[in-house]
Amino acid sequence: MLRDMTLGQYYPTKSKVHKTDPRVKLLATLLFVVGLFLVNSFLSYIFSIAIIGITIGMSKVPFSYMIKGMKFILVLLIISAVFNIIFTNGEHMYFEYGIIKISAEGLKWAVFIVIRLMLIVLGCSIVTYTTTPNDLTAGLEKGLSWMRKIKVPVHEIAVMMSIALRFIPILVEEADKIMKAQSARGADFDSGNIIAKAKNMIPVIVPLFISAFRRASELATAMESRCYRGGEGRTKFKPLVYKLSDKLSYAFLALYFVIIIGLDLMARNIEALNFMMAK
Repeated sequence: MLRDMTLGQYYPTKSKVHKTDPRVKLLATLLFVVGLFLVNSFLSYIFSIAIIGITIGMSKVPFSYMIKGMKFILVLLIISAVFNIIFTNGEHMYFEYGIIKISAEGLKWAVFIVIRLMLIVLGCSIVTYTTTPNDLTAGLEKGLSWMRKIKVPVHEIAVMMSIALRFIPILVEEADKIMKAQSARGADFDSGNIIAKAKNMIPVIVPLFISAFRRASELATAMESRCYRGGEGRTKFKPLVYKLSDKLSYAFLALYFVIIIGLDLMARNIEALNFMMAK
């Protein structure tokens, strides 16, 4: 089960997305997420879905591989949809009983929330699937280098992020081994209610935490033995340099942002016009 978790892992292929500068991909992800929170129209979401689909195709990462990582947010999607359906007030009510209200507006917002969360996860996943932790660290450090002027430890933050990404597959594999070992000793992780399943996970969580702290201690000792002292005075073996394709990517990114905002404004104007005509 845990081996199906692909979120945060790197998928090596020779695609144009993989070769794109990590600074471009990080900024693209940021603007993509910001854009999704700024728009509230089906036109904008359909366009965003099309862009994500094209990007996944260009990355050559199997869509089934990405969907594996989505199953772990399925519960969050269901909870978000249910809460928006039953607690959103609206003019067109379908059902009302006490505090539970089901309206057309609630259903609309539930669909928007589900699409938004799925697109955010897919958008962030593309970055980790197509960028090695080292490149991701270098891109984050280079892109946020201006923050050093206000005494922000950019290098240290980037290193922590890189280490966290590297530990994800290691801890997943470790948890899978512990679960198999506990199952061989008679542990049952599938039967019972939610509380019983949570209690059954204690024999997995405790040794997993111990193992994580042990690995962190060993990593800290290894870094100290190699005289690691932060980013001051350090140079890069492969410095990041913008190519023509990276500069064109910035132009397409700006165009995407303008288009989704324009589509959202157009959808709102059409909705307002229909409302006025209905009156």
